[in-house]
Amino acid sequence: MASSVKAVIFDIDGTLLDSVDLHAQAWVEAFAHFGIETEHAKVRSQIGKGGDQLLPMFVARDRLKREGEAMEAYRSDLFKRDFLDKVRPFPGVRPLFERIRAEGQTIALASSGKADEVAHYKDLLGIADLVSVTTTSDDAERSKPFPDIFAAALAKLAPLTAWQSMVVGDTAYDVEAAAKAGLPTIGVLCGGVPEAHLRAAGCIAVAADPRDLCDRYGESPLAR
Repeated sequence: MASSVKAVIFDIDGTLLDSVDLHAQAWVEAFAHFGIETEHAKVRSQIGKGGDQLLPMFVARDRLKREGEAMEAYRSDLFKRDFLDKVRPFPGVRPLFERIRAEGQTIALASSGKADEVAHYKDLLGIADLVSVTTTSDDAERSKPFPDIFAAALAKLAPLTAWQSMVVGDTAYDVEAAAKAGLPTIGVLCGGVPEAHLRAAGCIAVAADPRDLCDRYGESPLAR
């Protein structure tokens, strides 16, 4: 019997790529450049949001209006210069994507990252030929936990609907954003968020990482 899930929408950072600590460190260094002291753990807990939602957690509103864009631009350049080449894929991404495609399901990527970063990640993961739909920060006015990025992915997946789609993500922000777009989420632990947090946020299932999800595809919600 064919699965009722016709499309699988993946977050990228922390879900497919081991990049969360690198993003956190880039933010810590960027904040320090602007004279703002932060703790790595506190910044890390906000990764999964885009800069529009992360910055207000650490920068006063008045200063954010004046310097927010400069801070985000500095962080983006810093990440590309010092951290991008340190990002590594989690194991099993391509086999998982091949399995999903073999089951007749469509794959979408829903990232708050910039378009050039996401293009680089597709090459790094070796999955460009398996992905049908990609969204980036250009497609969403607001980043997670707002649903914009998933709504944009669904718009590109049409005529498939939220009822026929499922998200795979690594943070509560993914789960929250997906739920607002009417999408259920499978959580992965490789981004560093504890299973209890993902289940409390509403994940319908949890896997260790892409390889684990691939190995247990048949018993996962993807196969239902």
